[in-house]
Amino acid sequence: MKLIKYIFLLCPVILMAQIEPVEEDSTVVEYILIEGDSIPKTAIDLNEVLLLQKLKFDSKEDRITYLILKRKTIKVYPYAKLAAERLTTLKERLETLESRRAKKRYAKLIQKYIEEEFSAELKKLTRTEGQILVKLIHRQTGKTTFQLIKELRNGWRAFWFNTTASVFDISLKREFDPINVKEDFLIEDILERAFQDGKLDRQEPAIDFDYYDLTDKWLHNKTTEPKQ
Repeated sequence: MKLIKYIFLLCPVILMAQIEPVEEDSTVVEYILIEGDSIPKTAIDLNEVLLLQKLKFDSKEDRITYLILKRKTIKVYPYAKLAAERLTTLKERLETLESRRAKKRYAKLIQKYIEEEFSAELKKLTRTEGQILVKLIHRQTGKTTFQLIKELRNGWRAFWFNTTASVFDISLKREFDPINVKEDFLIEDILERAFQDGKLDRQEPAIDFDYYDLTDKWLHNKTTEPKQ
């Protein structure tokens, strides 16, 4: 919306323009009206879609490994998405509170809400599912689970410690690194396919990478120069 406002401010002529539907031969045709002149709008606005290539596996075992990773990724992604949403809400709300006591009280409310709604489910995760979740939290927030605990320890410390205490051998400092780790690329590939199939709701990552560059590297064995 801000971008649209800037466009209106920079282009005065657009301020006098409007888009109106005109019924014509039982069909609705969109026209752009500018100072009394009408121009038919024939272009169709489309959302950006990534072209995903068909995956090829070197062996049956590789295919099975991918399918297992797919099942686990789709299972834990909603929790990572929730973590990013709650983190944003928490930060925005905390910025409006002045006293330390009020901030601590609100953080505890968020913690209690998440624990009551999702803690039981998170405790059922396997070790590998827990580690995938840690990676995806980094993908969605741009910070490791360890960093989140450190920064938001008043509200999130107990939550993350409690939900991971029963799962051994998980590094809370693990990052999502599809550029250097093939499993992370496969996780990203799984997410993209799930987004396009409507199995998961897309939430843009908080870290930068190019899916096509990753595909060239991991599927086509091509190396690309880092983008400036």
